[in-house]
Amino acid sequence: MVQIGVFIPIGSRGWLRSTTSPKLFPTFDMNKTIVQRAEHYGFDFALAMVKLRGFNGPSEFWQHNLEPFTLMAGIAAVTQRIKLYSSIALLTLPPPLAARMASTIDSIAPGRFGVNIVTGWQPKEYQQMGLWPGDEHFKSRYDYATEYVRVMKELWETGTSNFQGKFFQMDDCKLSPRPSAHIDIVAAGTSDRGMEFVAEHCDYNFVSSGGGINEADKAGDNVARLNTFAAKTGRNVSALTGCMVIADRTDELAWAKWEHYKKGTDLEAIEWAHGQSSADKSASADSTAGRMAANTLAMLKNPQLAEPHGGLRLIGSYENVARMLDIIAATPGLGGIMLTFDDFITGIEQFGQYIQPRMKSRSKLSAANQNAA
Repeated sequence: MVQIGVFIPIGSRGWLRSTTSPKLFPTFDMNKTIVQRAEHYGFDFALAMVKLRGFNGPSEFWQHNLEPFTLMAGIAAVTQRIKLYSSIALLTLPPPLAARMASTIDSIAPGRFGVNIVTGWQPKEYQQMGLWPGDEHFKSRYDYATEYVRVMKELWETGTSNFQGKFFQMDDCKLSPRPSAHIDIVAAGTSDRGMEFVAEHCDYNFVSSGGGINEADKAGDNVARLNTFAAKTGRNVSALTGCMVIADRTDELAWAKWEHYKKGTDLEAIEWAHGQSSADKSASADSTAGRMAANTLAMLKNPQLAEPHGGLRLIGSYENVARMLDIIAATPGLGGIMLTFDDFITGIEQFGQYIQPRMKSRSKLSAANQNAA
């Protein structure tokens, strides 16, 4: 059965750069409710991003953000089963401190916590704090991440690290108590170097699904690429993909929402995203920054085609969204689908009540829920 997760909205506006989309403002109560309802409906995991500075523009896209570790610590205390992932902005935390924070949350929710590695593509996030090491970081960031993860793993597994590398030097560094179970590591590298890093050091790779609106059959290319890299290491690495769900009782009602959000597309936010993602002059076309730079440039050149969300969107009736999610779930080698919603509280309820019960790939869970009821 394919895993289903939720990419919780710890940044304002969620994942829609639009002045007409729901005015999601990040609070603990909202995210707690989302994760608790996700757990109720049998979601397998929830992931919190890290964003330290938002985009310019009237939509205030990601201009207001919570901090993921402290947020997930609170949510860990009020959930029982769902797996929780917090993102680490590597340039902001020494690896021993991140390892200790992860171990602490594991003590709140034993065996239910993991981390998502964020190497950093938006320079201004770090420049504002005096933490940007310079543009040379673009080329060395996965070497930096490799050392970072090695230090964390040594501490989690043995309680001691004497790692000596280019970026980190440990001197009888200690961690106790250690986690009760393996801490899963997720990363979102889609360049060749990023996937190589994931295949060598991580458990999951959050890959871009490709495609646009309702192109559910486009999810497989990056999954196949990851499998190729993982085969070279012999490690068991699983791919996670993502999509936004905009659903309603009928296709017409769902599409009316999307057209309404498009009217408020924030071109200033798109311009900001383009400027930041273009900073890495060495970025490959298949990297996160490379894809974002190309997509935002295309929108800026033709504003009439600009949209508030550039990734895979599933728009339609509950039945059609369930059918498209089943298509994605059938992708060879795919381990899970991480969902975002236009309006998260409503979206979670729609998914749990009307979409998931129609999904063949989640039929075992749906049957179990019906029996329990």
